Amino acid sequence: MWLSAIFISIAILSRLIPHVPNFSPLVGVALFAGVYWNKKNGFLLPLAMYIISDLIIGLHNTVLFTWSSIVIIYALGVYLRKHKSVTTTVAYTFISAVIFFIISNFGVWLMGWYPRTMAGLVQCFYLALPFFRMSLLADFVYVAVLFGAYEFFLAKHVLARESL
Repeated sequence: MWLSAIFISIAILSRLIPHVPNFSPLVGVALFAGVYWNKKNGFLLPLAMYIISDLIIGLHNTVLFTWSSIVIIYALGVYLRKHKSVTTTVAYTFISAVIFFIISNFGVWLMGWYPRTMAGLVQCFYLALPFFRMSLLADFVYVAVLFGAYEFFLAKHVLARESL
């Protein structure tokens, strides 16, 4: 339980303190929670981080899209749990970033931030590409840190047990 509180607090703070735009741990935490959080309702951890921080920052008309993409990414993590390797983790991180990009920007277009035409949809995705670059970088950094730190401490714990 305390680990959940720490994750939620760090993720919320990462959205509230000054930071590079779109450099957020939320996608990385959703994938991490899917892999390592063995709870039936583990999707609530990354979802709670997003909802609480959105309530503080301010709600917008695309929250349904951003929140649902986090749940989908969590589900990918659950699948990754059984197929985890460096290669699959890198691939799933990229796929997660693409899923978030497509769903959230489709939501932006659908909610009328751009003309609801094919040209408006293309413009929406095209103008979002610079943001995708930074969020993709953030996803890889946070996944590397979260997965790496967890595996490192898990290995140290196992080695410490074996030396007893």
